Amino acid sequence: MEKKYTTKLKQLALVSALITPFSANADFLSFAIGGGGWNASPTGNFQKTTDPAAVDVKEQLFWEEETNTYIYATLEHPVPILPNVRLISTTIDQSGNGDVPFEFDGVPYSGNISNDFSIETLDLIAYYEVLDNVVSIDIGLNIRNLKVDYNISDDNGNATSDSVDETVPMLYALVGGSPIPDLIISGEMSYVSYDGSSISDFTAKIAYTTSYFVGVEAGYRALSFEFDDVSDTNAKLDFDGLFVGAYLKF
Repeated sequence: MEKKYTTKLKQLALVSALITPFSANADFLSFAIGGGGWNASPTGNFQKTTDPAAVDVKEQLFWEEETNTYIYATLEHPVPILPNVRLISTTIDQSGNGDVPFEFDGVPYSGNISNDFSIETLDLIAYYEVLDNVVSIDIGLNIRNLKVDYNISDDNGNATSDSVDETVPMLYALVGGSPIPDLIISGEMSYVSYDGSSISDFTAKIAYTTSYFVGVEAGYRALSFEFDDVSDTNAKLDFDGLFVGAYLKF
């Protein structure tokens, strides 16, 4: 896996380097920090590559819509050669219990089955502002660290726990517009596809910054993971829903 990610990182880094001479950055130094809640609905399934069938997260793990958290910090500056930087941390926690039997990692689960899953993403986005006026266009590279920890157990004494920790490079782009000062309507996307696997993260939002350095934002986010034999696992997981947050911008 490391060789695949390294090759993809080199390719995306080359693309980022090629666009650098044609890009522009902010006219002044700006810093923002914020966060909020994302009401995400889960769908999909996953399985170990040796399992006969996939486990459905709603029908067999009883996952439901949950409010998850995200926080971020952004630094923009007027130096053309250096990219702007954004850090985003998102935590998705899912759990459930039920009595629908299934097999996972060669273990047959039955009776009262409980599960706890934690999915954490940490994004380091380096981007350039191609346009920054009434219309905004950002392009760059997102280095995403993905951590997954889970536990599955039943009242028959069966239990499985594991963790996955992968870092992948993703292309990043944002397109936005400001119909009035301090208001921006935007859509942004991070995406990568490799050897039958893919990760996509799309956000559409409206953000407004007041004259007191405080801003509010709201929108829709859709996060999708599709893995083909990644850490001996196949998965198709989707999380989507509305979010609302606030930020400080200086």
